[in-house]
Amino acid sequence: MITALLSETNPNLIRFPKLNLEFNVKSTAFTVFGASVTWYGVLITLGMMLAMIYGFSRMRKFGIDSDRAIDGVIGGVIGAIIGARCYYVLFHLDEYSGNWRGVLNIRQGGLAIYGGIIGALLVGSVVCKLRKVRLLPMFDLTALGLLIGQCIGRWGNFTNHEAFGGNTDGLFGMTSDRISRWIANNCDPAQVDPAFPVHPCFLYESAWCLLGFVLLHIISKKWRKFDGQIFLMYIVWYGAGRFFIEGLRTDSLYLGTVKISQAVALLSVVVGLVLLIIGFSRTKRLGTDYQLYVNTEESKRLLEESDRKEAEWQEKHLNKKKDSKSEAQTHVLLDEEDYEEPAEDAEKKEASAAETAKPADIKTEADQKAEKDAKIDALLDEIAEKDHSEKE
Repeated sequence: MITALLSETNPNLIRFPKLNLEFNVKSTAFTVFGASVTWYGVLITLGMMLAMIYGFSRMRKFGIDSDRAIDGVIGGVIGAIIGARCYYVLFHLDEYSGNWRGVLNIRQGGLAIYGGIIGALLVGSVVCKLRKVRLLPMFDLTALGLLIGQCIGRWGNFTNHEAFGGNTDGLFGMTSDRISRWIANNCDPAQVDPAFPVHPCFLYESAWCLLGFVLLHIISKKWRKFDGQIFLMYIVWYGAGRFFIEGLRTDSLYLGTVKISQAVALLSVVVGLVLLIIGFSRTKRLGTDYQLYVNTEESKRLLEESDRKEAEWQEKHLNKKKDSKSEAQTHVLLDEEDYEEPAEDAEKKEASAAETAKPADIKTEADQKAEKDAKIDALLDEIAEKDHSEKE
C-alpha cells in the first residue's frame, strides 16, 4: 500500500514539513556527451578544491615547503578516493559479488569517510616521506582540510536522498518518496515508519564539521603547542560528533549487530584524548612550544633556500633596472644637445634670464665654457641626489 502510494508522487521532492520547505533534488547535475555528472561528485570535488586552497595558503605558517608538499597532497587525494570506496565495498560484498564493475562506479555514492581518511593518511604519508615533508604539521593541515571537505561533501548525500536517521518530530525532520521507499524495503516498520519525517543526519554532520573547522582554525593560530595537536583534536572532535550522529542513522554499515562507524568513532575519541594528554604533558615538561621547533632543520633549510632564490630573482631584476637607468643617465651626459629640460623648468629659467640679462652683455668663449661646466655639475648633483633618495 505504501509503495503504491509513493509511486504516484514526485520521487525527487524532499520536504521539511516543520519548516514548510520543499526542494526538487535530482542526483544528476548535468550531462556531458551523454554521460551524467552527479551532484555527489561535483560537491565532493568542490570540497577537495577548497580544502587544498586553504591548505596551501597556510603551509608556510606550519613550516612546510609547498613545492614539495604538493606531491603529498595529490597522493592523499588519490588515496582518499580509493580508501573510501574500498572501505564501503568491504562491508557490502554481497551487493558486488556478481557486479565487480559496479565497484568502480562511485557517482551514485558509496564512499565511506573513515576509509577516505585512512587512505589519505597512508598514501599521503608515504609520498611526504619520499619528498622529505614533515608529517605531523602536514597532518595538522590535512585535518583542517578534511573538515572543509566533509562539510561540503556531506551535501552530496542530500542530493542522493541518503544519510538519514530514524523518525523525528524535530524542526529539521525531512522526508522524500525515495527515502520512504528505502525505509519500507529495508527497515522494520515497528522501528522506523516510512510515512513520517526522519533525521537529516547529513545536515547534522555538515554543521558539526563547519563548527569544528572554525574552532580548530582559531586554535591553530593562537594555541597550537605541538605538531600533531590539531590532527588529534580533529580526531576527537569528529569522532565525538560522528558517534552520536551515527546512532541516529538507519543506513549505517554493520558488522553483525555493531555499527562500524560508531565503533570506530568511539575508538578514535579514546585514542585521540590519550595522545593529546601525552602531547600536552610533554610540551609542558620540555617548555612551551618546544615541539614546534624540534627537528625542523630540514624545513628551515628548505624555506631559507626558497627565500634565497626569491631574493636572487628580485636582485637580478633590480640590478637590471639600475643598469638601464645608469645607461640612460650616461646618454644624457654624453649627448647633452639631445637633453630636453622639463617644460616648467625651462620656462622658469627663460623668465629669470630675461629679467637679469642685459642687452649689452657679451659672453666670451671662456664664460660659455664655465657656464656649460656648471650646468653639467648641477645635473650630476641632481642625479646623485635622486639615486641617494631611491636607496633610502
